[in-house]
Amino acid sequence: MQRASQSARRAEASRPARGALTAGIDIGTTTVKAVVVDDEGHIVERRAVPSRLGLGPGGQLEHDARLTWWEAPRQVLADLLAVLGPEVLSAVAVAAFMPSVTAVDAQGCPLGPGLLYGDSRGQGAWGQGGPGATGDPTATDEMARLARWAAGEVPGAAGYWPAQAVANASLGGEGVVDLASAFAAGSLFGGSGWDEAACRSAGLAPGHLPRVAMFGEAVGRVGWPELSAPSGDGRPPPDVVLAAGSVDGLCEQLVAGAVQDGDVLVSLGSTLVVWLTVPGWPSQAPGLWRVPHLVAGKAMVGGASNAGGIWVDWVERLLGPGDGQGAESLRPDDVPIWWPWARGERVPLHDPGLRASLSGAGLAHGPGALRRGALEATGFVVRHILELASASGTRPGRALVSGGGVRNRAWLQALADVLGQPVVPAAASEGAARGAAFLARMALGLHTSLDDARRWAAWSTPVQPRPEWAAAAARRYEAWLAGLPERRAVPGKEVS
Repeated sequence: MQRASQSARRAEASRPARGALTAGIDIGTTTVKAVVVDDEGHIVERRAVPSRLGLGPGGQLEHDARLTWWEAPRQVLADLLAVLGPEVLSAVAVAAFMPSVTAVDAQGCPLGPGLLYGDSRGQGAWGQGGPGATGDPTATDEMARLARWAAGEVPGAAGYWPAQAVANASLGGEGVVDLASAFAAGSLFGGSGWDEAACRSAGLAPGHLPRVAMFGEAVGRVGWPELSAPSGDGRPPPDVVLAAGSVDGLCEQLVAGAVQDGDVLVSLGSTLVVWLTVPGWPSQAPGLWRVPHLVAGKAMVGGASNAGGIWVDWVERLLGPGDGQGAESLRPDDVPIWWPWARGERVPLHDPGLRASLSGAGLAHGPGALRRGALEATGFVVRHILELASASGTRPGRALVSGGGVRNRAWLQALADVLGQPVVPAAASEGAARGAAFLARMALGLHTSLDDARRWAAWSTPVQPRPEWAAAAARRYEAWLAGLPERRAVPGKEVS
């Protein structure tokens, strides 16, 4: 600790003043990421540890909640503090996916598995093709169903909480979720508090769910025995504010800069998320979600798909090591076509029973061709969602790309080729963690408006489409559309 403190003081003396440093932690499906940023949003330090993810029979998708939601946030924060010195960090906030649920004890520590969005134990109307099904958890009561399963599996638990609340309890001693995460809990949240009737229907009481705070609100102080003990050189323990973070998607949007009409935001995370920025409050696009934009007077049309990182990682595991057939040996007109639903599909098909299929593969194709086809399939889903979203009356414009996939140049190139336009990758892949770090600054009173986060948007050199590849990909896209399953009449989803 003494060596770490000395190193931090030397580092602090050698760099220009950057105001308060804040940290953001993003509990992701496959990775828990943490960043420390300065007042301009520049990343000073970053750390990551793998999430403990389990894929079970029948569509189960769960985390080891104790390791991933309770221990991992402590680990990545402690690793950052060991490098920087705890005295230089002012505040921290946590972002995470929604919905998610685990049973917890009186301290908020998990007692069972952490059930994730899309887990078969949370499927309801959308998985059965019921009336009004949209696949959106706020409409299908996915969290209520997950909580009901958790309550039946671990009866008598002190609570049934999402990942954000568990992480906040681990870091600061109290289980808290932000308002946006509460709304993502569907009917369990009544707008002004947890709904007693909905909770009772799920086998819960309102007291089983965490306290709700506004995102960016100070909700406590970070402290656990390893952190709070006075240092050997007599310094007092650090005073790090714990702020309410938010849903990972909201945090990512905060710092993305997709604020102009027609801006497209593509998040290449474990889940693929596609949004088109539109003015006003447009008519519903069938099968898509419609949510308010963070900028007043605008909305976003699009939604989440299973054709993201979970899909790409599955293909990588399936293919194994390459056979020497690199991208340079591929021909634009000779790439197989994938329909990328290894776990069913969300927007716009809303069918968890769909499974992946492949067309046009032959003995001459090696892993390189199949990988390229898999990456193009993500692009086909993006293009399809945008074509449906354009029915709102706004033409898609510049394509901004965020998420961990910005580190995958081949994925970005395939996306640019399929869209037939440049795609602009974020300068840093940890968008949700950076957005959480901005909310931590709001808890310090350094910002009072979410609009201030726009200046943190930072992008890398655009990836340009290659004309010959774009033309071939356009032909494959038409064949891909022709091979889509018939889509049920599914209304769009409105979140007000």
